[in-house]
Amino acid sequence: GRLITFLDTPGHAAFTQMRARGAQGADVVILVVAADDGVMPQTREAIAHAKAARVPIIVALNKVDKANSNPELVKKQLAEQELVPDEWGGNTMVIPVSAKQKQGIDDLLEGVLLVADNTDIRANPQGKVIGTVIEAELDKSKGVMATLLVQNGTLEAGSIIVAGTSHGRLRALNDFKGKPIKKAGPSTPVLVMGLSDVPSAGDVFQVVETEKEARLIVADRLEAAKTQAQSRKKMTLEDVFANVKAGEAQALNLIVKADVQGSLDPIVTELNKLGEGEIGVKIIYSETGNIGENDIMLASASKAIIIGFNVQADVSARRVAEKEGVDIRLYEIIYRMTEDIEKALNGMLEPVVKEKVLGRAQVLAVFTASKFGKVAGCMVTEGTVKR
Repeated sequence: GRLITFLDTPGHAAFTQMRARGAQGADVVILVVAADDGVMPQTREAIAHAKAARVPIIVALNKVDKANSNPELVKKQLAEQELVPDEWGGNTMVIPVSAKQKQGIDDLLEGVLLVADNTDIRANPQGKVIGTVIEAELDKSKGVMATLLVQNGTLEAGSIIVAGTSHGRLRALNDFKGKPIKKAGPSTPVLVMGLSDVPSAGDVFQVVETEKEARLIVADRLEAAKTQAQSRKKMTLEDVFANVKAGEAQALNLIVKADVQGSLDPIVTELNKLGEGEIGVKIIYSETGNIGENDIMLASASKAIIIGFNVQADVSARRVAEKEGVDIRLYEIIYRMTEDIEKALNGMLEPVVKEKVLGRAQVLAVFTASKFGKVAGCMVTEGTVKR
């Protein structure tokens, strides 16, 4: 008797793109892992994105009906990714399902509700109307069509909304089956018409009183975006350290990419060792292969630095990195990389200031000399005074 809204995301970067824009699309993440394949590289990437979005994760262990399925091995692999199954004393629900045989689906739905109740997710239907743009497109006959997820308040037909840099009066609201509805409460997805431009997925929308107010908000945002684009500064390694020093972050977030697994493992081990001091090193994601756009989006959302060893950054990734202000550091020698991180970590630590008096002197007279300016005639009263 309780509705659950599912956002099916083929690309796990969708979580991060939303978070990078300041929106939180999902309350709970369902990670689908095949019981015969186990944790694959793309699964690790999906876990990293879900963790970056800081939402609880439920694992749906699919294909348990297959003869070659190995659920215990998959659970072990999940535990290595810090997703310890609840039956092993962890806090991740791992629910065996078979999509083909339709087994375990009710258990999965019950698991979602249990996690939702424990997480205490709340919204106010009478409150301010805010939500997230899930996707949008320009339809030749209907104009701009946008799918919105209401996250607080109740959205009604005829409301004036602002989503990113687009605005408009909503002409029609349709539910997930395409049927017209008059209003939508929290956690309800709706398809709307009436926006001036196509908003971006992950844009936060809000309801405003008048169209004049909507136009003013959009004008301010366009101006702010223009200024930000002109003054956008790359988030460098030094900047991240400065944030840690100022107490705005507790650890240095890194994404590590290497050419081969044989290089990646020792690099991760060495970097983790460096983080055993006062300032931690947190490796958000590590994988073999070149640096791509997904890595940049994850780094942007997690405020991380990308470290590459014997790899290249794709042209498109460099372009996105420039736009998002992500720092990419490429190395060919391991000790140079660890040296850089170590130097910076040491530079972050607060120095212990201890004053040690070497000598004292008393100024007896001050002379003016054309060559030197003021000259103080002193008598040493204690210790020594060196040049």
